[in-house]
Amino acid sequence: ESLDLPFLSSYLNSLAINFSHGANFATASSTIRLPMADVVPYGHARGIYASLMPREETFSKALYTFDIGQNDLTQSLFLNMTIVQVIAAIPDIVNHFSDIIKNLYNLGARSFWVYNIRPLGCFPKILTSFPLAEKDSVGCAKPYNLLAQRFNAELKNALARLRIEFPLATIVYVDLYSALYSLYTHPTKNGFEHPLVACCGYGGKYNYSEEAMCGGKISVTGKNITVGSCKDPSVRVSWDGVHFTEAANKFAFNLVLSGDFSDPPIPLKLACHP
Repeated sequence: ESLDLPFLSSYLNSLAINFSHGANFATASSTIRLPMADVVPYGHARGIYASLMPREETFSKALYTFDIGQNDLTQSLFLNMTIVQVIAAIPDIVNHFSDIIKNLYNLGARSFWVYNIRPLGCFPKILTSFPLAEKDSVGCAKPYNLLAQRFNAELKNALARLRIEFPLATIVYVDLYSALYSLYTHPTKNGFEHPLVACCGYGGKYNYSEEAMCGGKISVTGKNITVGSCKDPSVRVSWDGVHFTEAANKFAFNLVLSGDFSDPPIPLKLACHP
């Protein structure tokens, strides 16, 4: 809304949806490496749907945004891989991502906006699943934040190499990690409270449990209840132990909008234009 642009429609919606301005390819639990969700090629749309698709000549003018990589790490952790093993896999994960950028570039794409991954060690799910992990000064699990930082450093270096390889492209690295971590270091100052506690959940120090996840059914003192939301999500950071609340995402977006968290420091309004 602040960019005065229409929202993007989801790729898996009906073909009658208008994709002339672009598409949102977000997929639940998506990863950079396999397994990945199946996709349906839209390149064969014809007839009455042609006007609802992006024109070929606009492909090189579009902004391609990426927010991915987090699930590659967390899924490995929950498959009982050690942090050392996950770190060893990071170069391969990042190389796969670089190949995706290269493929899009070879198809004509020129503008890329890449978010790094979030502070994993502050997630209620991580804090609950790995209770013995060393904590930092704000109570986040230090080894898992260091893991996220390691991934982000590799990603930043890979994007720097791509800029050299493709001087005609604009490739922006966005430090979403730092923007969101400020919610844990100064929650009250920024209008938030209980940053390490899930808003929608049930049980334990962090209001998170695999047996009582947001929206699920549980039995409490013999009575079946639906696991619901906290009273005021607008002052909470974590929604369900894994995802951020709308308020936290909006806070982070307003920070990265300026370009202060970007390398190179390009404001989003200059990168994203009609």
